Amino acid sequence: MTLVLDSLAVSRGRTAVLHEISLTAGDGEFVCLLGPNGAGKTTVLDTLAGLLRPRAGTLTWDGADLARVPTHRLVSLGISYAMEGRRLFKRLSVADNLMLGVPPRTPRTAAAERLAWVHELFPALAERPGDPAGALSGGQQQMLVIAQALMCRPRLLLLDEPSAGLAPRLVAEVFGGLRRLREDGDGPAVLLVEQDTGDALALCDRGYVIDNGRVAFDGTCDDLADDPRVRAVYLGVTAPAGEDTA
Repeated sequence: MTLVLDSLAVSRGRTAVLHEISLTAGDGEFVCLLGPNGAGKTTVLDTLAGLLRPRAGTLTWDGADLARVPTHRLVSLGISYAMEGRRLFKRLSVADNLMLGVPPRTPRTAAAERLAWVHELFPALAERPGDPAGALSGGQQQMLVIAQALMCRPRLLLLDEPSAGLAPRLVAEVFGGLRRLREDGDGPAVLLVEQDTGDALALCDRGYVIDNGRVAFDGTCDDLADDPRVRAVYLGVTAPAGEDTA
């Protein structure tokens, strides 16, 4: 299964946000979208999720035209969206929040297998199944958001800013779970929007740097991490004297 965006243009209201964005993500591949606030990264995910409609260009998943797919049908296509903001039912238990991510008519044995799987990815959730989601730390709530999105066993996970508002120690725990997900032989492809550029590049296979609604740089994460222009502008690393960053 392959995600393909080709010359995608999207507006929010009357404001043009994306301009001819093209990118791909293959089966099981981790791809990050990097760039400054307001660059259009979340707009890419919202468009894939059917929350916005493109003005021009195409977006396909496994050959299906996502521009024509309503949001409520995404799960049936194998797509799940873990949005920014830790949108949970705070009074419900951790276990109940996880089970809300299971599609209707899923066999009980399959649901139990998925629960065991996400507990392996995020062991902290297995320790507090009966606690209200609102009683968890910020990092644990973020783990719960991701785990809930994984309970439908997606083939593509859209993941928006998992490190937002977290202390460095908690960011490390969240990304630890994502590394375990990547190491899983049957895990989904992940399209990750992230402000923590260093962690994103260390986790993912390829990346796209978006600036002012356009792809400014793209390549393998190793190449992007070594690119002096990316390092200077997006990683805050000053190039050594004499190194060309133009």
